Amino acid sequence: MPQYIYTFKYDTHNESLCQLEARQLFKQEATNKMLFSDCEIDPSISPFIKNRFEILFKFDSYDALLAKIKAQNICIDRFKAEYLVLHGDDTKYQDRLGKLKDIGYCIEGDPDYENPIRIYSICKHDDEWYFGILEKHNTEWFKHKNKPREFSSAINMDIAKALVSIATRGDKNLSLLDAGCGVGTVMLEACISGFKVEGVDIHWKACVATRENLAHYNYEAKVVRADIKDLNTQYDSAIVDVPYNIYTHTDDEVTLSLIESTVNLASRLIIVSTANIESLINKAGLQLLDHCTVEKKGKKFARQIWVCEKTETVAL
Repeated sequence: MPQYIYTFKYDTHNESLCQLEARQLFKQEATNKMLFSDCEIDPSISPFIKNRFEILFKFDSYDALLAKIKAQNICIDRFKAEYLVLHGDDTKYQDRLGKLKDIGYCIEGDPDYENPIRIYSICKHDDEWYFGILEKHNTEWFKHKNKPREFSSAINMDIAKALVSIATRGDKNLSLLDAGCGVGTVMLEACISGFKVEGVDIHWKACVATRENLAHYNYEAKVVRADIKDLNTQYDSAIVDVPYNIYTHTDDEVTLSLIESTVNLASRLIIVSTANIESLINKAGLQLLDHCTVEKKGKKFARQIWVCEKTETVAL
């Protein structure tokens, strides 16, 4: 039996990015906005994971599940009970409330509905009942919408957050480089989720803006003003947002140079572009592992997300 159930929430234009993230984190895609997995992933590192349900036990009948819960003699203060509605569960609202009361009466202790330290949950899937511990997505990162420094063509917060989880595959022990940090959108999402990140940008205004945004939220992360080809620090992964706008014109030669310079610093690269750069990825000695296209909501504009690793690293 898998250890966890994950549920997802995303807009239509972000579906391809959500599935790319799921493939990198879980090695499988979500079906009907949910999946079962043995991987323990913090739901708050992803813009799309809504809940992580840790399965304690399951039964074919609700009565058997309730009997098992009673037998556990759970005693805890500041708990809460929630019903997790999964795809295909047709249990009516009033019936769900009744079952929550059943669960609450099985647990000894004072409940806390506002700030619980533990959320117990039940759910139903394919005629089987589950009981477990629910970990919910923390929306604190929404505060980054009001960062003091912004740039009109900067990537969206949800894309930035997904890039961090894809680059690290959820491992907070890995080191991450934001190559061309801009105003620090990626770095903000890495910091709030507890990842080790550093940034570099050749433009001093970008470095100043990034540092100001980081300081505004009391995050500590190193930001270096330099040409990336002059760096020699090694990282586990790097995120490269290829310049494309009228202020930072680029072409294939510049893009290839940027990718090759970053390859010297990290074995795993997540590259963001507006054009098809697969040939450049191959020239840089990288193997393309995964890819998706993300359309900008309400606009005829799309970004390409490329997941790459050094060829020799993949071959090991």
